[in-house]
Amino acid sequence: MKISTNWLKEYVSLEGVTPLQLADALTTAGLEIEGVDPVAKGTNLVIGEVLTCVPHPDSDHLNVCSVEYGEGPTQIVCGAPNCKTGIKVIVAKVGAELPDITIKAAKVRGQESNGMLCSLRELGVNEKYLTEAQVNGIEILPEDAVVGNTEVLKYLGYDDVVLDASQTPNRADCMAMWSVAYEVGAVLRREVKLPNCENTSNTGSKTTLKINSTSEKCPHFLGKVIGNVTVKESPKWMIDYLHAAGIRAINNIVDISNYVMLETGQPLHFYDLAKMPHREITVVDDVELKLTALDGIEYDVQKGDLVITTGGEPTGIAGIMGGDDSKIDETTKGIIIETAHFNHVSIRNTSKRLGLSTEAASRYTKGLEPLAQNKAMDRAVQLLIELADATNLEETVEFGSSNYKPVQVTETLEHCNKLLGTNFELTEVVEVLKALNFNPTVNGTAITCTIPSYRTDILIPEDIDEEVIRLIGYNRLETTLPTMEATAGQLSHRQLLRRTTKATMTGVGLREVITYTLVKSQFVDEAVLPFGEHIHLASPMSEDRKYVRNNLMQSLLECVSYNQARSATNVNLFEISNVYEKDIVQERVGIILSESLQKSKLHKIEIKSDFYTLKGLLTVWLDKLGFNSNRITIKENTLDTKHFHPYRSATIYLQNELIGIFGEVHPSLVKEWDIKPCVYAEIIFDCLVQNKTQKVKFAPLDRYPSVSRDIALVVEQNVSAQSILEIIQKVGKKLIKSTEVFDIYQGDHVEKGYKSVALSIIYQANDHTLKDEEVNEVHQEILKTLESNLNAKLRG
Repeated sequence: MKISTNWLKEYVSLEGVTPLQLADALTTAGLEIEGVDPVAKGTNLVIGEVLTCVPHPDSDHLNVCSVEYGEGPTQIVCGAPNCKTGIKVIVAKVGAELPDITIKAAKVRGQESNGMLCSLRELGVNEKYLTEAQVNGIEILPEDAVVGNTEVLKYLGYDDVVLDASQTPNRADCMAMWSVAYEVGAVLRREVKLPNCENTSNTGSKTTLKINSTSEKCPHFLGKVIGNVTVKESPKWMIDYLHAAGIRAINNIVDISNYVMLETGQPLHFYDLAKMPHREITVVDDVELKLTALDGIEYDVQKGDLVITTGGEPTGIAGIMGGDDSKIDETTKGIIIETAHFNHVSIRNTSKRLGLSTEAASRYTKGLEPLAQNKAMDRAVQLLIELADATNLEETVEFGSSNYKPVQVTETLEHCNKLLGTNFELTEVVEVLKALNFNPTVNGTAITCTIPSYRTDILIPEDIDEEVIRLIGYNRLETTLPTMEATAGQLSHRQLLRRTTKATMTGVGLREVITYTLVKSQFVDEAVLPFGEHIHLASPMSEDRKYVRNNLMQSLLECVSYNQARSATNVNLFEISNVYEKDIVQERVGIILSESLQKSKLHKIEIKSDFYTLKGLLTVWLDKLGFNSNRITIKENTLDTKHFHPYRSATIYLQNELIGIFGEVHPSLVKEWDIKPCVYAEIIFDCLVQNKTQKVKFAPLDRYPSVSRDIALVVEQNVSAQSILEIIQKVGKKLIKSTEVFDIYQGDHVEKGYKSVALSIIYQANDHTLKDEEVNEVHQEILKTLESNLNAKLRG
């Protein structure tokens, strides 16, 4: 927001306050001023008159001028093509300092020159507001300009200084000069006087204008017909204020619409009445069409974009830019005024998609105050009557309403001081709230504020406290040490499990990655272990960052693809991150292994990154977390065969709770990502956090020898090795130290439909040396149970 200090003086006194002091005061109060820039610069300037102008004897383009500015005729050499005898000019005397030059007495091709005749460009005035003649030549002043006047910049209206304010997201009100004036008045404790225009628009004869909206994104709309206006140049003060704000002046009608927008923060649009024969305006959001806007560019409007229509035909992109067909020009005799409230998210999305950023769009995007439409209409009508000879006014038509109810917030002095850590008196707090126009009423130490409509950011007592401290000053905060209880530093349960996870994964050679949380639709639609409704961003940065992810698989596959495409080998990664669905946050661990987990050519060692390697890694990791193999169950994967190979994947359970899925990535997915075969696991870390881990217990080293028995069992093909191990463990649990499957065979010497499972069983007692009879008894019981339960027979 560009803030003209001259314009600001129209509303609040700045006497005794320099622009730099004002910038410091506003910045301290929270409205950050990023620049303090004069509209024009120049010292030692004076208004002069060219008495004579003759060609330079040694130049084909220079002139030797005799100039009078109250100190007697002075010779100045000038090269401007529009210099001539009898004109009033701006003279920079010897010693004058201009933005790019210091004026010195000199000889120009043998002729003395004691000063310079200036153009506005040479005084630092922005070229975009100057005509071609002003850019290429010196400034010719009106005939009534007083020769010898040294307040040249003031005479020209360029003695202004512009503050460049950076708006914080919560202070949308500071996009309006009136609200800025209230802010300055509060900071300086000075009275603010705004133009008295309330209810100015509540006049006019009966109208035939009809206003309507078929979209809930436009709940409030005002329209007014003014039958007669005069199109002419705006007064200089308005042109200067618009230029200071960064807006080019066009004509008085268009300039009034821009001026009112800058004053009130409410964008408004004027339509040429003659180009609106239907006298009807409807806001819609369900059309697809092409529209040529005021900038002469054709835009593609899509469904969801707000569009202004008349007679079923589009006449503007709502809240962003009007159409070219109804623009104001020198032939305009009457106008229709439009002020409306449009949904800020809709305007932001349309503006971003079309790449069309306008002053109006920026204000709608940040949000408007609820009474802005009425204020803008009143002020526009007032200025049109004063500056455009407006007559033949018709009554104002309104669709919907602002539904404005003043917000009241109550705060107590005790709570305010406790929260801020201050000892403010009631009188100084009330003084601040009065300066802010909050209309405080006091009941004991309770203060009830009625918040003005333009301060939409004030909703709760803490907002009041923030206003108090920023205006009284943060320097009133005493330097104190924080009060905190001494506590023993330790990791939370989740932090401990997370740290153990990272140590385990990195210890076997995996690298941790952190991938982007915002993803494209494919990533959430192709989710592993989905658990809810997707979260779609209201205003995404791009199509590829439109959703908040609900799984880690696609992100890790993308990492592998990126690295392998750049000739990286043995890409083994893990990530611990949150995934999201609507109202649900879930922490997960993703692990992906490709090619080899570990490899040494020197020692001829290689651990392939396959299903069994991943299974071993998971069981070791879970054991380190405190979940031993007795609590972990691995089952055949029937849950997801779209992302995983149906015969080389499994689900994993902690007791009876599903905690994850792992296995070989489905070949179709491997092909889609153009990567080498890999294995992947996704574990719901929250499930691990929520379950109790075993306590570490001391166990002495084994003192007694163990006995090993190997058996080979023939079972039906559909009998799992896990079911065999469970029976062995159950029957011989007192003496079984461990069991291990070391071979599974199908083929010759094994009947079709059957398989041979070879196991090694270790027997050991904690308190004595086992005897053969004792081991044989348990061993036979195991074989007997296996035969009765699984029809398992010893292989001959």
